[in-house]
Amino acid sequence: MCCCPATARIPWRPALSFSSSPFVIFLHFLYKIMAVHGPLVKIHPVVLASIVDSYERRNEGASRVIGTLLGTADKHSVEVTNCFSVPHNESEDEVAVDMEFAKNMYELHKKVSPSEVIIGWYATGYDITEHSVLIHEYYSREAPNPIHMTVDTALQSNKMNIRAYVSSQMGVPGKTVGVMFTPLTIKYIYYDTERIGVDLLQRTRASPSRTNGLTTDLAQVASAAGRVQEMLSTMLSYIEDVLSGKVMADNSVGRYLMDLVNKVPKITAEDFESMLNSNINDLLMVTYLANLTQAQIALNEKLVVL
Repeated sequence: MCCCPATARIPWRPALSFSSSPFVIFLHFLYKIMAVHGPLVKIHPVVLASIVDSYERRNEGASRVIGTLLGTADKHSVEVTNCFSVPHNESEDEVAVDMEFAKNMYELHKKVSPSEVIIGWYATGYDITEHSVLIHEYYSREAPNPIHMTVDTALQSNKMNIRAYVSSQMGVPGKTVGVMFTPLTIKYIYYDTERIGVDLLQRTRASPSRTNGLTTDLAQVASAAGRVQEMLSTMLSYIEDVLSGKVMADNSVGRYLMDLVNKVPKITAEDFESMLNSNINDLLMVTYLANLTQAQIALNEKLVVL
């Protein structure tokens, strides 16, 4: 365990020290500029699920949990694709983090996903504390310009606020030096495989028993077709309202619609119907073979028992 004194450095936050001083007003303006032009943070659902799970499994008496964020980064964005929790203890005077555990976990993770690197760390809670600055210093040695993500698992505003920050040194050289955490823009993205789990969780919310099973392939196709039809109806209703003058035209919406129309392949109705029927027949064949295999296995088990 690595122990660090909590009084080594205190984070500087402009929102807590406003005054009419022109210098402070300039710092606040700079704070907003950096927040707008910082890198975009893209977060996958599996990361949020892992953080919530580690918080639910925290040790008795622990107020929050921390962990390492893994993913990829470029000049314009940071994509968080995975994470793992790191054991730590906090008190009023010091914070102790198991750095050896974090290094071992990262080495094991590289064997499975060598493309994912350390891009920062997370902590449950709403605010940035003095201990956060000390932990952030460690991750600054593990990754260039790491991000710090906070997840409000206490639901202080009746929702799980998720924020991401990047740090920068502030102060007078040779005098008091502090750290300013600048907020970044967050975007939630997902792979196609993750979308299946997210949709299942959404359906589970409406279930009184909080349980829900996986639907069949045909039911998924029907559900997807229903959503597409509903979105097309909404789009047509908006276009008719714009043409009739009921709604003011939005140029951004028009550009999205033009991109959507340009992406539609040029295919005749007969060819589309033939392609759809062929795909449905393939799906039905796979479903039939799966059910036949399941019945054969069940029959074989009964014959073995006899």
